Amino acid sequence: MLTDFLVIITILFWIVIPIFWIPVHFAIKFFKKLGLLTYLVPVVAWMPIAYLIYKNRIYLLQFRVDLPISLNISGALFLLFGIFLHIWTARLLGLWGIIGVPEVYYAVKERLVTEGPFSVVRHPTYLAHTFIFLGVFLVTGVISVGIMVLLDFIIVNAVIIPLEEKELLSRFGEEYKVYKKNIPARFFPWFRGK
Repeated sequence: MLTDFLVIITILFWIVIPIFWIPVHFAIKFFKKLGLLTYLVPVVAWMPIAYLIYKNRIYLLQFRVDLPISLNISGALFLLFGIFLHIWTARLLGLWGIIGVPEVYYAVKERLVTEGPFSVVRHPTYLAHTFIFLGVFLVTGVISVGIMVLLDFIIVNAVIIPLEEKELLSRFGEEYKVYKKNIPARFFPWFRGK
């Protein structure tokens, strides 16, 4: 079934966020020394987790809530908007930026991106993920995805964004301070962060 495939792909994709971005931002100096070998870490860590998820997919898929069609339609819109926003931010950041190469490899220097969705919120890529994951939950009603949406929101806002902002401040200095002052919203345009 297409929705089951969507759920499993979404969960498998999400796992990369905590197993890559938390360690990279938490131990940036270590991973800078490791350089491009850093990308072996999530692959090695992701494979057994992906296997366990796939092996237990029936269990993950069996708990569902029957959502009204209006929420299913809203979910499809969230999903499409999230995909659009993610593609937009990926185009602005470029391949190296979207996969985090400047964070782990000294030789790659990137400019601070401040246009497009970055002119509204400081972390539109994470916002895009939230829209995608929420959309998948509302379309499918799969409880494990709903739990993942909440976990993602908490982990991204409480752990990853603060660590990433510390790294961006060290990489871009005064330019990032000015950007933060001009764009106070971290995640949601209507909510001013610090």
